[in-house]
Amino acid sequence: MSTTENYRAKTMTAAQAAALIPDDAKMVVGLGVSYPPALMDALADRVRSGTLTGGTLYCMLACAIASKSILAPDLHDRIRHVSLFHGGVERSTDALRNDTMQSLVETLPVQFHQIPRILTEHLHADTLFVTVSPMDADGYFSLGTNTDYALAVARSGVRLVVEVNPAMPTVHGDCKIPLSAITAIVENHVPLVQIPALPRTSNDEAIGAIIADMVEDGACLQMGIGAVPDAVCAALMHHRNLGIHTELLSPGLVRLIQAGVVDNSRKPIHTGRSVFTFAMGDQSLYDFLHDNPALEAHPVEYVNAPHVIARNDRMISVNATIQVDLSGACNSEHMNGRQYSGTGGQLDFVRGAYAAKGGRSIIACHSTAAKGKVSRIVPWLDGPVTTPRTDTHIVVTEYGWADMKGKTLSERARALIGIAHPDFREELERGAFERRLL
Repeated sequence: MSTTENYRAKTMTAAQAAALIPDDAKMVVGLGVSYPPALMDALADRVRSGTLTGGTLYCMLACAIASKSILAPDLHDRIRHVSLFHGGVERSTDALRNDTMQSLVETLPVQFHQIPRILTEHLHADTLFVTVSPMDADGYFSLGTNTDYALAVARSGVRLVVEVNPAMPTVHGDCKIPLSAITAIVENHVPLVQIPALPRTSNDEAIGAIIADMVEDGACLQMGIGAVPDAVCAALMHHRNLGIHTELLSPGLVRLIQAGVVDNSRKPIHTGRSVFTFAMGDQSLYDFLHDNPALEAHPVEYVNAPHVIARNDRMISVNATIQVDLSGACNSEHMNGRQYSGTGGQLDFVRGAYAAKGGRSIIACHSTAAKGKVSRIVPWLDGPVTTPRTDTHIVVTEYGWADMKGKTLSERARALIGIAHPDFREELERGAFERRLL
């Protein structure tokens, strides 16, 4: 059978593909942009009709359309939803709760680079649904915006159901799956999910300028998502010879490449190439990704492995947090008594960047939240520790930066109070005495 004939033999409707899934399946769905809408609608129809029962769906950063499909409120008692990292869909669902006040979404705490192993070795996932680019002349499909955990799961022998979308860019790197590994193909040409940029505030700009001053020419960057990383990227426009080794490829980083600020010329590994594991942003980002040899996608167990990150000299990691306590510990995932996001890759890059020669791990946050009513620097964390105090390196607010390394607990407390909002410094000092840090 020729490749074309094999492709046609595996091509079917979304309903036919969903019909292949047995009861009690352990299903993984693609992260963010790679969420396959036609397949998930068909799967939701099966669950709603009662012809598919007992299934578990593992998700990370589910896109908004999922809340009207497989993650719709009326299906929460029929399919188990396990979140690897909360987004808006999970936060909204979690707020609903049920009659026993239990969350309708289960949270699986995990570092991003460990997710492929968790899914394949510990949970034994048996099905992967993901959007891919059209097949190339050699019979391979690119995972496009989302190599992350999808590649490892695809290679583990699971039931692999793909939604082929011509809008998905073909990407270079270790991010391709062969036709022979695929169980079913569904074709669906729809626009990719786009994430609009958040407006930047004066505090974002101040933090961005502080961080940009710490970045040397020739440094290698990892940036999270949001207004602060965008502000950092904007403040780096006069730098030269920067590199990129990041879990997320964002529009801000792409603009640095397009401006010639990033050329990856000084990277000891993947020299001349920007490395990422997933991408999310606007259409211009997806267009820039397509068939661009200056960009390489690799699986998250490689990109986010601390020992791989550490091979990049002058690695600069920039991530956000919700709270920093006076000892330097960070809660970056829990808010108002509920799961807000997840561990994700923060600790991966905190450890990897600090281990790099000349590397710096930076945790950034506004000094306050809730329109200035709440301090983000606190005596005690209100949630879990995402980054332990022993790992935290540099903390930045709009009032400056504090280096935690080499500081005693009392020195850390004083340094963090010094970059807190002035309205809360006296209160924080009292809290430091209550904690016996001062």
